[in-house]
This record gives sequence, C-alpha cells and structure tokens, in this order.
Amino acid sequence: MSLITPEMIKQHNLTDEEYQSILKILGRRPNLVELGIFSVMWSEHCSYKSSRKFLKNFPTEGPQVIQGPGENAGVVAIGDGLAVVFKMESHNHPSFIEPYQGAATGVGGILRDVFTMGARPIAVLDSLRFGAIDHPKTPYLVGGVVAGIAGYGNCMGIPTVGGDVCFDECYNGNILVNAMTVGLVRADGIFKGSASGPGNPVIYVGSKTGRDGIHGATMASGSFDEGSEQKRPTVQVGDPFTEKLLLEACLELMTKEVIVGIQDMGAAGLTSSSFEMASRAGTGIEIDLNRVPLREEGMTPYEIMLSESQERMLLVCRQGAENVVKEIFDKWDLDSSVIGRVTDDGLYRARFDGKEVVSLPVSPLAHGAPVYDRPRRRPADQDRLNKLDPADIPEPPDPSAVFEKLISHPTLASKKWIYRQYDHQVMTNTVTGPGSDSAVLRIKGTKQGIALTSNCNARYCYLDPFIGSAIAVAESGRNLVCSGAKPLAVTDCLNFGNPENPEIMGQFEEAAKGISQACRELETPVVSGNVSFYNETNGVSIYPTPMIGMVGLLDDIDKRLGSFFVNEGDVILLLGDLEGRLDGSEYLKIIHGKTAGKPELDLAREKNLWKLILEANAKKLLSSAHDISEGGLVCALAECCFGAPSLGVRIVLKSSHRPDLLLFGESQSRVIVSVRSSNEGVVCDLAKSHGVPCMPLGAVGGRRFFIGSEKEQWIDCDIKTVKEWWERGFEEGVFKV
Repeated sequence: MSLITPEMIKQHNLTDEEYQSILKILGRRPNLVELGIFSVMWSEHCSYKSSRKFLKNFPTEGPQVIQGPGENAGVVAIGDGLAVVFKMESHNHPSFIEPYQGAATGVGGILRDVFTMGARPIAVLDSLRFGAIDHPKTPYLVGGVVAGIAGYGNCMGIPTVGGDVCFDECYNGNILVNAMTVGLVRADGIFKGSASGPGNPVIYVGSKTGRDGIHGATMASGSFDEGSEQKRPTVQVGDPFTEKLLLEACLELMTKEVIVGIQDMGAAGLTSSSFEMASRAGTGIEIDLNRVPLREEGMTPYEIMLSESQERMLLVCRQGAENVVKEIFDKWDLDSSVIGRVTDDGLYRARFDGKEVVSLPVSPLAHGAPVYDRPRRRPADQDRLNKLDPADIPEPPDPSAVFEKLISHPTLASKKWIYRQYDHQVMTNTVTGPGSDSAVLRIKGTKQGIALTSNCNARYCYLDPFIGSAIAVAESGRNLVCSGAKPLAVTDCLNFGNPENPEIMGQFEEAAKGISQACRELETPVVSGNVSFYNETNGVSIYPTPMIGMVGLLDDIDKRLGSFFVNEGDVILLLGDLEGRLDGSEYLKIIHGKTAGKPELDLAREKNLWKLILEANAKKLLSSAHDISEGGLVCALAECCFGAPSLGVRIVLKSSHRPDLLLFGESQSRVIVSVRSSNEGVVCDLAKSHGVPCMPLGAVGGRRFFIGSEKEQWIDCDIKTVKEWWERGFEEGVFKV
C-alpha cells in the first residue's frame, strides 16, 4: 500500500484537521483505500457536514408522514392503504461537465432512491437553471441536459410531468440540474436500507462495476475552475434499459419476503451503500472484493470501492434465500453476487486477493463525520441590494412592447420545446401534464389523485434568503392548491455556493430558517431532500437556490382545477392584492437590467388563500385557478388564455397606480380564478370570510387580449399573436432559430 503523503490528503479534499481525526479514530495511518473511503464518506455531498446543524431544525413530522429524512426517500400516506414516496436530488457538477450523461444519470439515481423503498416510480419532475440566454455555452447545455433527461425517463417508461426552467447569468459557470421522482407503494410494503441480522448475506445486484464515476462525490464537494471540464472521467455513464430491468427485478424480489434491507449504490457507490446500511442497523459488514462483478480488467480495490457505476443496488437478504435472489436476477439477465455477510462487531472489512485491504469502524464513517459550525455573516452588499425606490425606475412608454418582451423571454415563455421531448403520458396516469401550475396524476383503482410541483425564485433568495426560501415553499403549495390539491409534504434540493465563505453560509442559515418557518406554518413537513454546496466557478457563486418539491392530494380527481380559462363569459377574479412590487421581479431584471429590492410574504395570508381556494373548489364554484408569479399579473392572465381553444379577455383596472406596478409587479399570495357569473357573489363573500381581498378584473371571451384602465389602453393584441410570442420565445431566445 502507498504511503499517505500531504499531497494525497489534499487531493482527497480532506483538511489537515480531518486527517488528524482519522488518525485518532484508527489509532494508525490509513492505507490508500481507506483514505479514499474517508474522503467520500466525509465529503460534503455524503456527510452534510456543513449543513446538518441547520437541517435538524426542519419540521419533519405530521399525521401523514410515514418516513421522514434519513432513508433513501420520504414517504407520506394518502389513504386507502397507499403511500407516495418522493425525493429530489441534484446532479449539477456532472451535468455542467457532460450535460447528457450528467442529467441522465441524475434521473437514474433519483429513480433508484424511490424504488429501493419498494415503490414503483410514477413520475419525474426536473428543475433546471442555466446561464444567460446569450452565453455561448447555454444552447449546448440546454440541449444536452434536456436530451439526457428525455433519454433516460422515456426509456424507463416513466413520465416526466413537470418542473421549471430559468435563465440567469449567475449560472453561467455552474448550471443546476435537480430531479424529483415520485413513486407509489402500499403503506405496509415499504423497504429500508438496513443491514441487520449478523450472518445474513450481502448481495450485489445490477450492472457490473467499471471505472466511471470514481471520486464523483468528491468532485461534487468542490468548486469549479478553468480545468473542471477535464473531470469528465468522474461523470457516470447511464443505461436506462438496464435500470428498467433492475427496477422490475427489485420489485419482483420485494414480493418474496426475503429482503432485510436494500439500498441504491449512488454517490460513493459500494462504499456509501454498505457503510450506511450497516450504520443504520448498528452492525458490521465483511466483503470480498473479488466477488464484485467487474466490466474492466485490472481494477484495484480503491477503484472497486469508489466507483459510481450506475444501475447497481446492494441488498441484505435472509440466510438461505440467496437462490431466490439469484433466480430472479438471472431471469432479468442481471448480475447478482453474494459478496459478503453482516457481522455483529461494528467493523467494516474488505478483502482482495486474500488480503485485508480495509478495516474500519462503521459508525465514524457513516454518521460520525465532522459537523461544522462554519462562520456566517450577512453579505456586505445586502443593504445596497435591498434598496429600491420605484420612483427611480422609469415608467415604460409602451406597456405592450414590454409585455411582448417579457412573455417571449425564455424564462417566462412556453417550455413546450423541452417537454415535447418527454413522454409525459406513458403509464396513462397523467391527467394534467406540463404547462399548468402543477402536474396531476390519477391513482388507479381509487377516486384520488396527486398533484406535483417544484419551484424556487433564486432572485428573491439572493435579495432575502429567509423570505425568498419561504416564498419557494408558499408558491409550491399555491401551485398545488390551484390544481385542487391539499399540500402534504416537501422535499428539497438546497443549491448554494462555497460553504467555506461566511456570506454563503449566512445565506444558507437564513434560507433554512425560512423553509422551516414556512413549512411549520403551512403544515407541510420536510420528508426528504439534498444539499448541494460548492456551486461556484472561479469564486463566482450561483444565487442561493433552495428548490422546493411538493406533493398534494386530491380526494376526488374529478374536482381538479386547471390553469386555463374554459368558458366564454366567465368572470375573472383576483384573489389577493392588485398592486405588485418591482422588488426582484422579472420586469426589473429583463427590462431595466436590475436585481434589487426586498420581497415580502405574509404566511398567514398565504394560508388563508389556500383555505379559500380549496373550499371554493370543494363547493364547485371555480372554473379555473392560476397563481401569479414571475412576470406579474399580465403574464399570468396571458397564460390563462392559452388553453384549447385560446380565449381572450377584457380587463379594465380601476387604480391610480403606475401601469408597470399593476401589470408586471410581483407580489405573493395572489391567484387568478375564473367563475360563472352566477357564482361571483358567492366567491367574493367566501373570500371576505377568509380575509382574502377579492376583486373582479373583467371577463373571459373574444379573441383580443385587452388590458387598460378607465382612462387609457395599455395592451390590445390578438390572442393568437400573444400565444405566438409565448410559444416561439424559448426556441428563438435560446437557439436563435
């Protein structure tokens, strides 16, 4: 074995203090394989050593929660003996280096996190952040990432039903690819990643191990620089057809009552899966690395332990059931090999060619990584950023021209170019697909449905991490409510810069507090999630982007709501305040080139709005509902018009405020609903009882998109023209076609 040098320690992203802790734990020097194991298990990606202090404050319990954080995915009950399993993960660094495989394997990994719990995946959502639309790499990265997501999900036969996409120069050097998977399982059929029962066999199943992905977890725990694209060997290569076989084999095996524990070989591969399974059970493991199926010759113990080859699982079964496992995986033409057994001494031992190459205590590796309370401070320019006087922003001479520029910007325009590459109808569960506030899926055999969404406005989080993160929770729940669903629980993917920078850690602390408060007050516990630090290149960090995924329940899927206007003559009502704010708005950024101000959120008002919409929908008073978010009132109204067929509107606003505040301002807790004229008074009275402002805006009908005041006309366009701006904007803006 090689002598460990200071340079080796540095190459493994371990600090001198961490290495001294390793020496103290072992009472000796580690060998190279053991150093590699410590490196990945104590990496930020695997250990959460900079974030654990704050994550423990998240609300994680509720009557609906079956499994909270700590397992491969979260689980919530939905009734009828059923549960949904869901989680969100990041694959940011790999997707920047190699967009197709990075995005594809990100989807593959989150799928395995869900089906290792015993659930059949039924939907995928993707939340993507790219650099400026005029950055030379943006078209390449967009094309590669979308193709990777489509290639993996479509081949697996699992629909990609939603997500969101934004563009900002803060992501020029570090894009974000966050994937969320939702699965369905019987509440009494959940499996966990635990290696219990000394003497039970440890079995490797799935694809063979290669050299791809070695040090992937370590790479994901470091910042980028000019040489980052040379890290392509650390990006895994996926095979969705093998993953489909693995999914079916695992679900079949789960019906045989022989599995003790099972876990995906994700980040850090065989190392993390085996250490974590043993740690959860308080046991040890011994394995023979010569029994690991390999696809490349001459692989060393170091490479075998740290490979992140895809489509692999590790399971522990009952003694004597080895042949049951082998027969099923043989049937599906997949490798299976008994590589070791569970022990009772809390030690991890690995042999290779008859020699012991690893002898480590399990607990310090799996759950005993250093926990850092890193220095934190408020960003030095925060006060400057938060100053915004609308009087300093010139009023637009032509609101119609501003509207065209906004609705056709790739962040706000139709994402049809993306989702037409996804099969979002496979499995025939999708009732509301991409393009609405949230996706809605039927639960076959019941009247129920589930609604799914993911959101984050990073510009808000940059201006105020606490409020911005709370808004991400509130908007996600608002999306579900606008589909007729009661929000159940949250998964998150917290994307931030370098935690060693006190300003970044200050942002993270405030964001965690914002999520905690919003989830508590809105009764949406956090059941799973992921932290992705070091999203920066050459010292330039992304905006804090705490992505929130949320699942909601519809007791009766026939009561689902859509975003689009459906009836000529319906009255359009605004629930919430009329006037928006320029703070952090797309209008301020796209039209005036500024990011400034301070967003606001009243969680009590938000909760009242949810109650109002759910009650009104239960009484069948609403024809449609759509939340007002990026782009403000005018863009939300336009989106409501783009159903089939497209319907126009005539809106006359009674206000003395400047038009850009009314049309393009962004404020929270606002929803557009359409109602039959006979229901207008009932809905307004109901809104008053919930303390929610309610204002008639106009009516649905015709083929014009007209918005004005009593004194002047601001926008008057053919609705077909408006829809063309919206539909062409993404492709023309990104690919310049």
